[in-house]
Amino acid sequence: MLHVNENYSKIKPTYLFAEIAHRVAAHQKAHPDAKVIRLGIGDVTEPLAPSVIAAMHKAVDDEAGKGDFHGYGPEQGYAFLREKIAQVDFQDRGIDISADEILVSDGAKCDCGNIQELFGADVKIAVGDPVYPVYVDTNVMAGRHDIQLLPCTAENSFVPGPEGCTADIVYLCYPNNPTGAIATKAQLQAWVDWANAKKALILFDAAYEAFIRNPEIPHSIYECKGAKTCAIEIRSFSKTAGFTGIRCGYTVVPNGLVAYTADGSEVPLRPMWMRRQTTKFNGASYITQRGAEAIYSPEGQRECRDIIDFYLGNAKLMKDALKSLGYTVTGGDNSPYLWVNVKGDSWAFFDKLLKEANVVTTPGAGFGKAGEGYIRISAFNSRANVLEAIERLKKVL
Repeated sequence: MLHVNENYSKIKPTYLFAEIAHRVAAHQKAHPDAKVIRLGIGDVTEPLAPSVIAAMHKAVDDEAGKGDFHGYGPEQGYAFLREKIAQVDFQDRGIDISADEILVSDGAKCDCGNIQELFGADVKIAVGDPVYPVYVDTNVMAGRHDIQLLPCTAENSFVPGPEGCTADIVYLCYPNNPTGAIATKAQLQAWVDWANAKKALILFDAAYEAFIRNPEIPHSIYECKGAKTCAIEIRSFSKTAGFTGIRCGYTVVPNGLVAYTADGSEVPLRPMWMRRQTTKFNGASYITQRGAEAIYSPEGQRECRDIIDFYLGNAKLMKDALKSLGYTVTGGDNSPYLWVNVKGDSWAFFDKLLKEANVVTTPGAGFGKAGEGYIRISAFNSRANVLEAIERLKKVL
């Protein structure tokens, strides 16, 4: 008899954003002339940076036989990209990360979901609540149901500490999705000290680090002393450089980072991740990686920063407008997301904005029990649409 993986029955039958898409499609079918403004899913709207476009055109010419043709590339990623990542994202910030500790992928979501394959089915997981659904769902799919929820509330500024955490692996994401909260170096150092003392692991999702504008806020977990012996960091070019439709990111697994067998023997994690990737992944395309390399040129750095500043400008406009309407808002300063306290049912509020303002948001309940009473608003859209959405929200709210 063919048996299914019954762990799938323990997660919601539809992914959060699939449910939102279903509701939006039903609304548009009922109101075909409505102009819907999407401020829900964190998808970019602005064109790729000119430096990236030029590099990808050159790479297409290479693949067309006009230059250096490439077929299969190294599963770890091309050295030309990994070396730039190591230099600009880490070494130039005084962080000791080398190119061989970086593995390029097709995005942070995949790596966040796949990294759990390295660990035993009996490990205990801890996640913030509210939480990016991928952290929870992929572990449940793998049979891990003992998941500790760390409350992220207004009282702790949506940044839980390690006190009372009993997990073997904790997922941290800062700047946070969905709350837009940021963690100080002292707060992250507390987690690093806890993990080293407990022989636990931090999976640090830094997909939104490029939005940090406060110089006191760390961009990497490796800015904390001792992090290389207890943390894996995952990053994405989706928001940094608008690669949501291109797909590229990377994971840092430091040399010397270990987990343990049942008898207590140490097992290095970097070779395990390399083995997993070489078995199940053929690498991001040459064209994509040449585009990602261009992000690290002086021109690419300026262009990408300008695009991020544009989105942060959108966030400020929306945050100021919502605060003027009496709402309490977190995020938007060093993050593209606004976490808005709506003091009521978040799906009902979502439906109200969709039906009365033709504006799509994300209900906080979709991110976990502690997300109820909030909505997430994304700053990824054109300036014209953001300004129109603000006027619509003012009329409805």
